[in-house]
Amino acid sequence: MKKIGIIMGSDSDLPVVEKAMTTLDEFGVPYEVHVFSAHRTPVEAKEFSANARANGFGAIIAAAGKAAHLAGAIAANTTLPVIGIPVKASTLDGLDALLSTVQMPAGIPVATVAIDGAANAALLALQILSVNDEEVAAKLDAQRKSASENVLKKNAEIEKRFNK
Repeated sequence: MKKIGIIMGSDSDLPVVEKAMTTLDEFGVPYEVHVFSAHRTPVEAKEFSANARANGFGAIIAAAGKAAHLAGAIAANTTLPVIGIPVKASTLDGLDALLSTVQMPAGIPVATVAIDGAANAALLALQILSVNDEEVAAKLDAQRKSASENVLKKNAEIEKRFNK
């Protein structure tokens, strides 16, 4: 089974990134977590991404706030799928990070989830792995079915309470 790389630009991003780790744990998919900055540790970020495929990774999640160049820096050095999580920081409510993450030049794609959208980043990474991993695909199908059943249960409760 391929593993997921999770890179954050700062350890202050950990509360957001933990939601991705929790999701991957629920699916039993292995991952590695690192702190590499696009600006303060560019050599290490490049080394990680350039060697990620050979090191058994199937996708990389990159979380960063403010300037948020991390996902792009990672994507520039690998052809693995890179999923960016723009992290809400103390300024601009994460809009700066969203724009930095989503505005990539042609030829260097980064899939971008919502601001602080770590759970969806993990789910997207799992969907990518599921293309070649039937076990992950089955777990995703079961998760979707469970989510649907939960919504329908809540709907029935609301209908019972308010529809007279």
